[in-house]
Amino acid sequence: MTKLKGVVSHHEREVAELRADRELAVEYLKTAMAALDNPEDRGACLLALRTVAEAHGGLGLVAAEAGISRESLYRALSPKGNPTLKTLLAVLKTVGMRLSVEPEHDAAA
Repeated sequence: MTKLKGVVSHHEREVAELRADRELAVEYLKTAMAALDNPEDRGACLLALRTVAEAHGGLGLVAAEAGISRESLYRALSPKGNPTLKTLLAVLKTVGMRLSVEPEHDAAA
């Protein structure tokens, strides 16, 4: 496949926007992580975290800062990945975020 000069892929644009706008990156990842409840959407959530990691300097840099091998991080943040809680927390910390819990909107009081 030939790349046209001056054409930016959707993914490249997405990474650039997430790199430039921290609040957008936070909201992007919050929305994606809400999908963890649905097993069919988990892959999309992992890819969203991968995109945020790419925006933060690339998977190699994030893996090194998180103390994870690059290959392990690529596997963990793939559509069929199954990262450990330790890996998720390390990646989130590296990109300047943390995991939090909030009540479900339709939960009975």
